[in-house]
Parts: sequence; structure tokens; C-alpha cells
Amino acid sequence: MFNQRSMDFLAALMQSASPTGYEAGAAKVFRDYLADCCEVKCDVMGNTIAALNTAAPMRVLIDAHYDEIGFQIVYISDEGLLYFRNNGGIDKLNVPSSEVDILTANGMVPGVIGKKPIHLLTPEERNKTLELKDMWIDIGASSREEAEKLVAVGDPVVMRANFRMLNGNRFISKGTDDKIGAFIVAETMRRLAQRQLNVAVFGVGSVQEEVGLRGATASAFAIDPAVGFAIDVGFATDLPDIPKKQYGDITLGKGPALSRSCDNNIVLGQIIRATAKAKNIPYQESVSHRASGGTDAAAIQLTRAGVATALLSIPNRYMHSQVEMCDLRDAEAAVELLTETIAGLTGEESFIPVR
Repeated sequence: MFNQRSMDFLAALMQSASPTGYEAGAAKVFRDYLADCCEVKCDVMGNTIAALNTAAPMRVLIDAHYDEIGFQIVYISDEGLLYFRNNGGIDKLNVPSSEVDILTANGMVPGVIGKKPIHLLTPEERNKTLELKDMWIDIGASSREEAEKLVAVGDPVVMRANFRMLNGNRFISKGTDDKIGAFIVAETMRRLAQRQLNVAVFGVGSVQEEVGLRGATASAFAIDPAVGFAIDVGFATDLPDIPKKQYGDITLGKGPALSRSCDNNIVLGQIIRATAKAKNIPYQESVSHRASGGTDAAAIQLTRAGVATALLSIPNRYMHSQVEMCDLRDAEAAVELLTETIAGLTGEESFIPVR
């Protein structure tokens, strides 16, 4: 499993603040971790690109996004309360009473998301769905003037850092979607740096996935890969009331899920599965929650004249909440599978799916 340096990197990455469009915190952690083993640069969007063996003709991309869902301040009231909108998809049921950090020009400002106490709700209010407009962020200010000395309209907001190991192999954190994927990209690049490679490899921590796969679209165009691996979280179905007949059987700790949705190249998928079986690496089969896919794999696949893509999904419980849960055994298996698959490429493969 992962050594102490890797675990320190995981903790730092999970605790970094990287709301969509404001990912500099996670980018620095990712960049610093790979600087001693790869060529590392950032692009104008904030993507971090780490490279190995760049002179090889065949280019392989490994991508995961390190942006996280959050909020953005849109209004400051006379009482000094901050009203906000979502920045990326938010599960509204998980938002009230959350502790948050506001990223300001002068550093982080802590706050808490409040709403009207349940005792004061009318019967009609108790029966309706609570919307974000019914909540606010309280930073302890007593007036608009006092609040404006600390924060500004437009400032991004993230859930408070809360990374914690549970029962040995599993952990919870905000932003696990998809910093666990960025962790896997970085660990794979470090291991590939010690291998003899026949292909050029580019490990990308990408931005703005949560608002439309934007970072991966730009970085894939710049890299122009023949092969692209996307690593993201996927729904774990080992929980009550999630129908396996509809979403498949995906369990924490049994390895990454290999997808067979439309944005996965058939030939590349066969190579990955053959590698897993030859090296005895655990994995699970998945068709994703929709046939068309929708992760960064979809953006990479449509780059230029097309890319042979594959999605590795890390089982995740409680997605888009403050306590997303993943298992380190799935991350380890994903790193091992990516490392062995990429190290095994000759650079002469054809990924055209013909019989």
C-alpha cells in the first residue's frame, strides 16, 4: 500500500481548497509533489501537466480533475449575512449547518451555513424542499459594513477541510470527487518515472470538470494523445436502497470499476482487462450510470480526430457531500493497473475497433 509520503500528499490534497474555477490550492500541492520526478508545468486555465519520456511518438494522457464543488457569494445583507449560489452540482439536503471557508483576497474566512430554526418554521415551510436561497453564510459579522471588510461578492466558498481515516483502509473528506483521482494520477506518474517507457506519458490534474469538463478539453487538445485514461469517482452501490439491478454491483475495497460506456475504447478496454488478469490486479465491471458516460473521458475522446479512452472509476459513497468515502485499496489497485498497462504499451498498438 501507500507509504507515508504518499499518505501525507493525499491528506494535503484533500485538505486543499480548490472550488471550480479557483483550483490554485490543489494545483500547488499536485505540482510540488511531482516536481522532483517529472517535467511539470501549468497552463492558462490552471491545469497541471506532468510529463515523462516526451520524445516518444505515442502520447498517453492520464487525467483526473482536482476541482471540487462549492459555492460563490452573490449578496451581502444589511445584517452581515452572505447569500450564495452553487458552484458545481450540490446536494441541497446536505448543505444546512455545514462549516465552510471563504477564499478571499486576504486569505480564508471561516463561516457556517445557517437557516431558519426548525422551531420557527410554519407547517408549510416544514413540508417544502429547502432551497439554497433559503440559507445564508454567517461569518459572525453584525452588519454589511463589517462583513465587507472581510469578504466580497464573487468570493468562492468551499466546505471546511475534514480529511479523516476510518477503520484502516477507508477515509472521508470533502472534495474526494475527484481529488482521489488526482492522487492516483500523481502516484502513477511517480511509479512510471522508475520504469522503462516506450510511450510519452502526461499526467494531468485538470480544472472545471464540475461545470462542463472544461480543463480536460483544453489539456487534451494541447497534448494531442493517442490514448487517454480518465480517473474519476463512481457510485458505490453497497448501500441500502440503491438498486443493483439498475446501477450494478460496485463495492468499496474490491478494486476500481472499469467502464463499458460509449466513451470507452473497446480495444483499450481489452488491454486493461488482460493486464489486470495477468498481474492479478482486482477490478470491477461497470456500465456507468448512463450509457453515454459523462466524465472527462467524454471530453478527451472527442479531442481533435478522436482518442482511444478508458475510464477507471473509484467507488465512492455519499457523492457530492462533505463526507464522501473511498477505500485506499481501490486507489492502490488503480495505480498498479495504470502503471502496468502503460508500461506494457509498445507504442505500436492500434486502437481501431475492427474485427
